[in-house]
Amino acid sequence: MNLPDSWSDRSVKIPRASASEVVFQDLRGAIESGELVVGVKLPPEAALAERYGVSRSVVREALRSCATLGLTETRTGSGTFVIASRPVSPRYGAFSARDLIEARPYIEVPAAGWAARRRTDEQLKVMTGLLDRMDAETDGADWVRLDARLHLAIAEASGNDVFISVVGAIRGALSEQSRLLNESISERREASDGEHRRIVDAIAAGDYAHASDRMRQHLDRVEESVEALFGLDLEP
Repeated sequence: MNLPDSWSDRSVKIPRASASEVVFQDLRGAIESGELVVGVKLPPEAALAERYGVSRSVVREALRSCATLGLTETRTGSGTFVIASRPVSPRYGAFSARDLIEARPYIEVPAAGWAARRRTDEQLKVMTGLLDRMDAETDGADWVRLDARLHLAIAEASGNDVFISVVGAIRGALSEQSRLLNESISERREASDGEHRRIVDAIAAGDYAHASDRMRQHLDRVEESVEALFGLDLEP
């Protein structure tokens, strides 16, 4: 199946700070609108990079987001094909979106509460340092890594080895979910920065109930974003 001329000939200007997001959104829009139909083979990474005027690593990130949404599939030796016109519930490695949504409140909410009770001054310094770095970070991939590290730091401050082990085990999945939400919902990162700071402020104050509630509110916002992005209802 040939690529449509309307898509191939249309130029796209990419803002430097959000190149991966813009490439992803352009590809997703073309797929969902039917401009790139199910079954079409996308150009190679090098050709896409030239088309968008970005690096191959930027294209690779955008294609990974399309694949996570279930819109495309890369077949070894054949290329990348459009396989669906609408997103499907994603998987982040071994875990589904539903797995994370259901499990995280039972781990990270009490972890934040116990962190408020047990954190050391050094642990609080680590958390506030991560917040400051996230506020200043301009690279989306680096921000995602800091995001996952912050959630692990909160678990570590809880002093509970079960919480630490579980958050460590799902850290990669959390990063993948965060990356996808930030690339898909432009305001999500800024909102997350505020939510994270309120969690750490409550931990700094030593308020178990408030820290737990702030983490619960953050996870609620993540769930709402996942539901909106994929058109899913994750309620039982």
